Amino acid sequence: MFHALLAFVAAAPVATPKPLPTTASDFQFQQVTFGSTHPLLLGIVQWLFIACALGLVGLMSMQTTKNEGLSGSIGGRSESAYRGRLGLDQQLARLTSGFAIAFVFLAIAYFLVTR
Repeated sequence: MFHALLAFVAAAPVATPKPLPTTASDFQFQQVTFGSTHPLLLGIVQWLFIACALGLVGLMSMQTTKNEGLSGSIGGRSESAYRGRLGLDQQLARLTSGFAIAFVFLAIAYFLVTR
């Protein structure tokens, strides 16, 4: 009887488990995110974020400081006071604030897409 039971157990297929990963490269912990399922949207947000950051840096470097206008008029740059420079400064300030707001919204959007 024991021989019959041993023959029955030996004939049954045994499922062997998969070997455990041995190196760190075998582990794959990738969370499925909205950005990984929609790579086009992720690329658009990334490119807009980079363009907005570069535009913000460029606009901030083009603006004049408040001290430069006063010292420039005292130091002999009086022609800049009569050219209508104040209108351009206001336009640059508005454009810079628009880029800054877009930068913050794109940073939040990038966080939500990659989360």
